[in-house]
Amino acid sequence: MPETIYDALRESHAIQRSLCRKLLRTEAKSERRTAVFTDLRIELAAHAAAEERFLYATILMDDSGLKPSRHALHEHHEIDEIIEDMQVSDKNGSAWMAKARKLSEKVHHHLREEEKKFFQSSGKILTATQKQKLAGQYRKDYVRMLKVLRGE
Repeated sequence: MPETIYDALRESHAIQRSLCRKLLRTEAKSERRTAVFTDLRIELAAHAAAEERFLYATILMDDSGLKPSRHALHEHHEIDEIIEDMQVSDKNGSAWMAKARKLSEKVHHHLREEEKKFFQSSGKILTATQKQKLAGQYRKDYVRMLKVLRGE
């Protein structure tokens, strides 16, 4: 069975969930905390950029996709704001770890909602061919964005 956009997105979602769990288990004043946070920040940014370009933009063009796409974009923005706040905060304090928990909760909420609601509503809008084509476009842009964000 050919890969769809949803298969590609679920793969990235699994990485995000894993990185969130790892981040919450890191210790203050550790290089691991900084490394895991950086990996999560880059993963979220690359995923969001490619997803917004190749799924949300397509779904926004359909009247029935307007509201769910706007909601998903809003959640991406909220996640971005938490990450920006975490980047300028001291990573060793309890306040930073509270923000990390908030980020993890927001990411998990977004992924659950996307997989349970958005995938179903957008799946009614897209044809099978579109779902397959979007998978390739998403993957290509996701990999490109990972490289850009890593400075490669």
